[in-house]
Amino acid sequence: MPARTRLAITATVVAALAFGLTACSPTPAAPDTTDAAAAGSAISDERCEQNKAAGKINFLTGYFYQASASILNTVAAKELGYFDALCLDVEIQPGTGDTGENAQLLASGQVTFTGVGEQNLIQAQDNGIDILGISSLSNVGLEILMTNTDVKDLKDLDGTILGQKGNMPPAVEAMLTNAGADVSSIQQVVVGYDPTILPRGQVDSLTGFISNEPNLLEAADFDVTVWRPFDYGVPSSLGSVAVNPDFAAENPTAVEDFMRASLHAIDYCDENTAECVEFANVLSGEGYDVDHNIKIWGTESDIIRENQPEDRPIGMIDTANVDAISDFLVETDQISEAPADVQSYFDTSFVENIYDGTTLIWPAP
Repeated sequence: MPARTRLAITATVVAALAFGLTACSPTPAAPDTTDAAAAGSAISDERCEQNKAAGKINFLTGYFYQASASILNTVAAKELGYFDALCLDVEIQPGTGDTGENAQLLASGQVTFTGVGEQNLIQAQDNGIDILGISSLSNVGLEILMTNTDVKDLKDLDGTILGQKGNMPPAVEAMLTNAGADVSSIQQVVVGYDPTILPRGQVDSLTGFISNEPNLLEAADFDVTVWRPFDYGVPSSLGSVAVNPDFAAENPTAVEDFMRASLHAIDYCDENTAECVEFANVLSGEGYDVDHNIKIWGTESDIIRENQPEDRPIGMIDTANVDAISDFLVETDQISEAPADVQSYFDTSFVENIYDGTTLIWPAP
């Protein structure tokens, strides 16, 4: 079902970047937490040496230092000393949002880990780019459609104007189709990054990302309705992480402990969101919208918690969702045929090994 939310932005904010016009803050003081530990303090000497042998680990973010799931918690894990406590030498680099480029850099070994959605990973493999999915935080995707509150059914959009950023997201089109809307009757127009064109009546619906435009519009005191493809049976993913396969084969404990530290930081960021966002603010520099990024993390964290099955630990890939995404990519002509070995593109063992049931094991063995 759609979600009612109060959403908004001023026309001067470039929503695509999710960065507003706020100044850079000074470097934050060291966090007052017992988890911010000295090197090797949360690990055995033997495992510490194994992790040190992995050498420099480069994590390429999915989109700059935006406070999204898989980005902010990884930044926080570094700043809080979690990686140090596991003898991991981690460097974080900002990605540009180009998932194809991220996949290529990962496959070539120029980076070790990066954020790549399950759907994007399958497409990369379909193009001969060998990367390995190891974690995903939710089956609820980020892509959404927004309407004004007078729209009560997606079929009400027949014959109206839809604004999109260059192409209709396949997940949104599938949602409209599943809801019984006549997509062929909807006029699509390419728009910019100011979402206020929706409440100002320039379009009748607008594509976007659930943690971005809705929060920007809320800040500008506009009331709109958010429609999620997930609620209409369209598979996707959120907060997914992939690793270079050769690195994973050679350094399994480092892969486990990288995920252990980054997942461990989720709870901390849920309880200390402003502090975690300040870490990202310092790394990003001038122009980072702190308030908006606090809302980004809150929105995505809520999605993860609210849609997490009780019997599956956070970060564990849902293999049934992988199959569903593979089928969806074929149905929407994004890949030519479903790979017979799609499950081989993912390895759930790294995350499985860091949990006792649904409880993350910290410190490490």
